[in-house]
Amino acid sequence: MTANGWFQILLFLLLVFLATKPLGIFMARVFNREKTFMDPVLRPVERLLYRVTRVDENHEMRWTEYAVAVLLFSMVSMVVLYLMERLQGYLPFNPQKFGAVAPAHLAFNTAASFTTNTNWQAYSGETTMSYFTQMAGLAFHNFISAATGIALAIALIRGIARRQMQTIGNFWVDLVRCSLWVLLPFCLIGALVLVSQGVVQNLKPYDTAKLVEPMRVQKVTADGKAVVDNQGKPVMDTVTEQTIAQGPVASQEIIKEWGTNGGGFFNANSAHPFENPTPLTNLIELFSIFAIGSGLTYTLGRMTNSQRHGWAVWAAMAVLFLAGVTVAYWAEARGNPLLAGTDQRVGNLQPGGNMEGKEVRFGIANSALFATVTTDASCGAINSWHDSFTPLGGMVPLANIMMSEVIFGGVGSGLYGMLIDVVLAVFIAGLMVGRTPEYLGKKIEAYDVKMAMLFVLVFPMVILIFTAISVVHPLGSAGISNPGPHGLSQVLYAFTSGAGNNGSAFAGLTVNTAWYDTTIGITMLIGRFFMIIPMLAIAGNLAQKKYVPPSLGTFPVTTPLFTVLLIGVIIIVGALTFFPALSLGPILEHLLMAAGKTF
Repeated sequence: MTANGWFQILLFLLLVFLATKPLGIFMARVFNREKTFMDPVLRPVERLLYRVTRVDENHEMRWTEYAVAVLLFSMVSMVVLYLMERLQGYLPFNPQKFGAVAPAHLAFNTAASFTTNTNWQAYSGETTMSYFTQMAGLAFHNFISAATGIALAIALIRGIARRQMQTIGNFWVDLVRCSLWVLLPFCLIGALVLVSQGVVQNLKPYDTAKLVEPMRVQKVTADGKAVVDNQGKPVMDTVTEQTIAQGPVASQEIIKEWGTNGGGFFNANSAHPFENPTPLTNLIELFSIFAIGSGLTYTLGRMTNSQRHGWAVWAAMAVLFLAGVTVAYWAEARGNPLLAGTDQRVGNLQPGGNMEGKEVRFGIANSALFATVTTDASCGAINSWHDSFTPLGGMVPLANIMMSEVIFGGVGSGLYGMLIDVVLAVFIAGLMVGRTPEYLGKKIEAYDVKMAMLFVLVFPMVILIFTAISVVHPLGSAGISNPGPHGLSQVLYAFTSGAGNNGSAFAGLTVNTAWYDTTIGITMLIGRFFMIIPMLAIAGNLAQKKYVPPSLGTFPVTTPLFTVLLIGVIIIVGALTFFPALSLGPILEHLLMAAGKTF
């Protein structure tokens, strides 16, 4: 670890902190329907959309109606994306003449992925998706899935803030206002900034360049599998020219991070120089991943009239972030102990450490930071290969997702996941003092705790069941590229990423199969929609309750003690649930590596 590396990490956190208050105030004004400087331009567009879609913007919804609206909207948009993929050969903006996305289970997986804000990709974008599918299908879902997540978080905040009311807002209004005010303007400016730094944005066909010298590479099948002969030796091919893919990258790149989606235009994602060419674009993309999630903590404080509570939640997120990035940076900077005494230097740029799977232009510090940030949030964008990290370095992204990505988190989903942990924390605090727990003037009762536990239990259930089946059944074990504990980590990471709607992967697992496309697709749908229903139930129940003035027995949720308790609840829930699996995966791999055994 170096002073320069730590400077970059702390500078990033400082920028996120400085943006929290202004962005939080802005979002509070947007969702409270107060005036903003964008109203003269966007308010007429908003009214037009309501008129065309026949939405009554003054109509308020109960939590059940809100949930039905979310589910129906998501179902229809998923079906439309699936059809778009299957029919892309007949649709415009397809200069490469790509046919239908096949097989059908891959199209289903992709449709589920982008509808749930997961953006898991079992395909190479530049060789599979036409420009039309990328823009009208995937990028569109990047906006609406992110807007849906933010709308859900705002609905829960309203439930906490309101008193003796039956409604928590209007989903259609929240969706439109989020898209128009929070996502589109920032993405328009951000895309132009990225273009200025060299990120590609065009509709041109792919270019072909002749290589100066022919290159020998291993042959691969259409789905990315390496070709070997009867003796298991790689079959080589001679390459004399290179296809240079391009397209409307910048417009998709910025919403990929700003909306914590993560789906890359190219297979290499943010490690590709057309997506992330410079250290400055790397910082912009990192900042974009955390910006809205951080701002929503201030929005929470402002809408509930308890700004100190919002900062207490932010502090818990920041502490957990620093803990994760410290472990990841230390593990990667330390490198592989089996190579101790050898020169692990890359030119004169990176002294020592594990540089496998990393870009030299980013180095170890920014690779560890990116891996931590993208899994703290439900983003899934990558600028290095997590499969190439050391065991403990790779465990940090995995553990981040296992904590339900509440460390700033996905746009909206991170905050409402954190607020579920808040409910559990104040419930535990109430048990400690022997009285009914209270949260910002609302009594937390049996119904709230049951719904919170349902929210908490759905997540590990789907992950561990599918992982267990996959590692013992040939349908799943056939895709594992590394034996032993690392292979378990690959499978565990895949289903954790799907359930957490993250989308990143260990990358060594072959997932474009009927088994993984189908099961991970189901996992993504469960991880999104089976968890928002109990969350909205809590929002609706809290909105109906009377305000209870604080007393001597009320546990304050604005103090450092509350922040410590909240951190403890998050770690304990994650550790108790997933520690056995982690012990058999990355922890065991680390111990065996220290003993001299590799996989």
